[in-house]
Amino acid sequence: MEETAVGDISVEAGLAGDHKGAKFPERAITVLSRDAWEEALKTLEADLRLAWTVRRANLLVEGVLLPRACGGVLTVGPVKLEVTRPTMPCKRMDEAMPGLLKALYPDWRGGVTCRVLGGGMVSIDDPVEILISPPERKIKLPE
Repeated sequence: MEETAVGDISVEAGLAGDHKGAKFPERAITVLSRDAWEEALKTLEADLRLAWTVRRANLLVEGVLLPRACGGVLTVGPVKLEVTRPTMPCKRMDEAMPGLLKALYPDWRGGVTCRVLGGGMVSIDDPVEILISPPERKIKLPE
């Protein structure tokens, strides 16, 4: 993972440089909340300095509660995103820190997976606004 201060997001390709956006448009962009990331680390009594990039999300936001249901809509700067599902963290999380995978499942802590409704350039400190936040959908932990 490479952390950058600016990114170009499009409907056709998701985040420029990320090969998954064009291949999987319903999950072109993943968004992680800093608060949710830190909450997951706290449940593990982990060092809060573990880089958010370990989570392998495209965007990190703070100061907002991300929609916790499909159909939620948010903007990050000029970019408009629709939540298609919770992001399901992979086994690489436990490779980074044992127990992290399970800590990311409750309360959509792994973030949201989104379809791009409108693209543009995003940068650090762009405003994040929740336009639609349907009633929360609880997710079940994997067995």
